[in-house]
This record gives sequence, C-alpha cells and structure tokens, in this order.
Amino acid sequence: MIQGTDLCFITSGMGGGTGSGAAPVVAEIAKESGALTVAIVTKPFAFEGRRRMRQATDAIDRLRKNVDTVIIVSNNKLLEIIPDDTPVTAAFRVADDILRQGVVGISEIIVRPGLINVDFADVRSVMKDAGSALMGIGTGVGKTSAEDAAIAAISSPLLDEPVQDATGVVFNILGPRNLSLQEVNRAARVIYENVHEDANVIFGALVDDEIVDEVSITVLATGFNGSQQAESDVAKADVPDFLSGRRG
Repeated sequence: MIQGTDLCFITSGMGGGTGSGAAPVVAEIAKESGALTVAIVTKPFAFEGRRRMRQATDAIDRLRKNVDTVIIVSNNKLLEIIPDDTPVTAAFRVADDILRQGVVGISEIIVRPGLINVDFADVRSVMKDAGSALMGIGTGVGKTSAEDAAIAAISSPLLDEPVQDATGVVFNILGPRNLSLQEVNRAARVIYENVHEDANVIFGALVDDEIVDEVSITVLATGFNGSQQAESDVAKADVPDFLSGRRG
C-alpha cells in the first residue's frame, strides 16, 4: 500500500498502546519505501498522568528515528486556546482536528490548484530529514484578516519554541475567493520578517468559495532538535492539577 507513495502522513495520539506501538513501525516501512514521511502526533494532557506522558515521549523518540519530520502538538497547549467550559470529549475532538489541519496544510498547497502553488520538490526540500517540527494555526477576519492570521499563527500557543529558531518554514494561506494578492503579500511579509534570515521558506495560497470573510494560516516550522520539552512535559504530568502550566 505504501510502495510508490511520494508523501506519507502518519497521525496518532501518543501515550497509548496503539499509537505508541504502531506509529514507529509504520513510519519505518514508509521511509524505507522512499516516501517523504511526515508524522503529526499529539502528546497527552497532563491529567492523563506521568506514565502515559513518559510512554508518549519514549514513542516519539522512536518515531523521530524513522520519519523525515515529526510535528508534535502538546494537548496541554489546547488548554490555552479552548474555552474553560469545553467538555473533555470536545477537547479531544479539537486535538484530532489540529492533526487534520496539519495534514491539510501541507498536502493542499501541493495538490490543490490555488493562487500560489508549490512543487512537491519544494516541500521535500524543507521537510526531508528535518527532524522535529512545530505547528501554529491562526485566523483573521475583516480588512486585515490575512495579516492578523499570520500574526496569530506565528504566536500560536501551539508553538513551544520561537519560530525564529526554525531552519525551514512551510505555510499555507486559505481565504475567500476575493482574497487579493496584496493581502497575501502582507501575510507573507509578517512571516518572513519573523523567521531566521537564512531559513528555507515556502508557501502556498488557496481560495475556497465557501469562505466569506475569514483567512486562516497554518505554519509548519522545522529544524528544531525537539529535546527541550520532553522532560518538562513529563514533570507537568506529575502535578495533580490538570490545568498546571496554564497561563493566568
């Protein structure tokens, strides 16, 4: 099934038996087949416990050895972007949707015709053997929607490290049919001005007839070593208050 595939996505919630056990195996097979292999995974909420967090970080370490890029989303970060009264089941659905947005953000700029498209080779140049990556998502509405979305994406709570530290950046702009080139340019300028001057940056811009007055931007930043957050996440999981680490 994987043989002949150019790009393989592996998405999983880490920490449990299925994701932690199967994802590294699937990744190894995909990478050996020659596919650009990208994993997008979530780490558990702190309230799920220290043991589950440790299993997740160990599994991600194994996974990292068998993929080109692994995008890690900490579920704890969701506590900073969802309302206080969000049910637990809805919170897990938000986590799943973020995984979906990561896949869509990469794949659509390659396969879906739009204002600005990129070649698969361009995406490969940023994500091949890139190691750990982070993802930021932002939206904006109104006259400055594109620029606001870009600012929100690069300052997203999902980003554990400054985007300035990335060596490669892929970002996708999605807006309404009347999205102008000037709006795209302003959004792109925000991101270019906030990444390292030597970073390899590629982006695509797409329009959707079902969108009326909103622009969304997904930023994937690559080239992080990915080691800084592992121990702190495990430590947070040992704190009884599951809101530990949340900003005031």
